[in-house]
Amino acid sequence: MKLIATIASSLLGAAFVFFGAMYFTGKMPPPPPAGTPPGDFFAAVGPTGYMSFVKVLEILGGLLLLLPKTRNLGLLVLGPIIVNILCFHVFLAKCAYIADPALITICVLSAFLLFTERKAWLGLVK
Repeated sequence: MKLIATIASSLLGAAFVFFGAMYFTGKMPPPPPAGTPPGDFFAAVGPTGYMSFVKVLEILGGLLLLLPKTRNLGLLVLGPIIVNILCFHVFLAKCAYIADPALITICVLSAFLLFTERKAWLGLVK
């Protein structure tokens, strides 16, 4: 189980580091067209620098996931980002991309890592 958790955290961490770095290199796909709810969302947060802040946290969280001793801290940093990604796809994109394999993979890997480290997380609710 430890080997599977290490593989899962490596995949999830590498994905967040890779996609966070893609944002700063300008290789991200273009945002949705304006006039649609997703397009309006990106038009609102793009110029403010909010996305840059989120991408820095994605890179930081991904790097923390790559190290086994800081895996829980990485999940703590990435948790709100993953929830935000999921809510964006459900509420703004109106489930247009809910069956996206990347979204499903991110949610399954993070849920699996939370499950494997559940003893550490249960201390937060006691």
